[in-house]
Amino acid sequence: MISKILVANRGEIAMRVMRSCKEMGIKTVAVYSEADRTSRHVFFADEAVCIGPAQSTESYLKVDNIIEAAKKFKADAIHPGYGFLSENADFAERCEKEGIIFIGAPYKAIRAMGDKISARKLMISAGVPVVPGTEQPLQSYEEALSTAKEIGLPVMIKASAGGGGKGIRIIRELDELKNAYESAISEATASFANGIIYMEKLIEQPHHIEFQVLADKHGNAVHLYERECSIQRKHQKVIEETPSPYITDKIRHEMGEIAVRAAKAVAYEGAGTIEFLVDKDMNYYFLEMNTRLQVEHPITEEVLGVDLVKEQINVANGNPLRFKQEDLSQRGHAIECRICAEDAENGFVPTPGIIKLITEPQGIGVRVDSFCYEGYEIPIYYDAMLSKLVVWAANRTYAIERMRRVLFEYKITGTKTNISYLRKILEVPDFVNGHYTTSFLEDNKKFLENVTIDDESEDLQTAEDIAAIAAYFDYMINEERSGSSTSTDNRPISRWREFGKRSSMRNYD
Repeated sequence: MISKILVANRGEIAMRVMRSCKEMGIKTVAVYSEADRTSRHVFFADEAVCIGPAQSTESYLKVDNIIEAAKKFKADAIHPGYGFLSENADFAERCEKEGIIFIGAPYKAIRAMGDKISARKLMISAGVPVVPGTEQPLQSYEEALSTAKEIGLPVMIKASAGGGGKGIRIIRELDELKNAYESAISEATASFANGIIYMEKLIEQPHHIEFQVLADKHGNAVHLYERECSIQRKHQKVIEETPSPYITDKIRHEMGEIAVRAAKAVAYEGAGTIEFLVDKDMNYYFLEMNTRLQVEHPITEEVLGVDLVKEQINVANGNPLRFKQEDLSQRGHAIECRICAEDAENGFVPTPGIIKLITEPQGIGVRVDSFCYEGYEIPIYYDAMLSKLVVWAANRTYAIERMRRVLFEYKITGTKTNISYLRKILEVPDFVNGHYTTSFLEDNKKFLENVTIDDESEDLQTAEDIAAIAAYFDYMINEERSGSSTSTDNRPISRWREFGKRSSMRNYD
């Protein structure tokens, strides 16, 4: 049985995995780059080791360093989290050869589903509906042109090894094809060291709906229902919720069965996600499989009452699933917002810096998966996400109301965040009514620019600065009055309190 796990990741997901390990009595080893010496996961783990410089290619992506650390600290297993090496088949295979349990999918499944062309072929053979498109790589511009004419515009060119929106081009007119073909290959090569591309029909304004699956080593597999992930910016998810406000119970049941079939077709083990596109007529198509834990997994945990990290560890230990499909049902509604250090008013550029103050929301049905603290310096080298804010409520209306409240409570000063932008999204009628697709942000761009939210983040930082100045002056004045810092303090009232009474600022206590 696993007794010590090295968590080959950083940030909030490292903290998330370690918390479940702590509850299970499993020791943890943190790895960190030189830029992450003061990250919370380093202090939370039982043991920690630096694995290289700040650049991820020299630390979190350095397979040899991670394997060496696991051996040095006698870890039975490695949990990769998401991102970095979580879907690296070579890393998973290396762990197996080194006698270290990889808490994730089998390397053969990762390899098969990591290549989108290979995944499409597998799903077609398993009877899973896929988006119409090519089953072989595009070999030339001429082939791309004839294929686009055959499929019918609009179409998408996609990188076979793609992810994160890289290597994707949308073609609505044939005269756009040549430039799109060349730029897609160039971006795919730069991003994935793999320039293989293919083409598929563009599903206009679809819903992006994914099904969480869980499978063991004994041939058992279940789905843990869906997550609605259609609110995206440049193919990156912004807000997720479950259950989906769009699909019907009938479609939900069908898609769940298809997701389990897809997992079994690739002999899957552990936690994974089958992603679908659903069009305006409720036709659904396989998009891809993520062979890892998803960023948005907490909302599934909230409505199912299942700890997915613990289930991953249970499967990795060789145990059968602890529940059957009929044991699972959705309860209530959950929403997740990704809190990022970025400037939403200036092209969402990252905003690294030192966090001066954090006030995290609290209350029933509130969960904050974070790794930040006051005084923490956000590195420039990694993803801008600081935390995941999750709420649960009895129904969708109550969940939206709760998320509005907790976004109002969530305060981070010292750097700009997207909290105000998220608050705006929750006021958009299309979101409130559940009538949105993957084009939501573009469709509501003017609304999001014009909607007024009483944003206090700048006022809060100003108040914090004024409070520090006022406190200093108060200290100096009373030093002069007393003549000694050790004398009795007979101040009737502080200058800060006097200032607070006279000012029109809100009370931030």
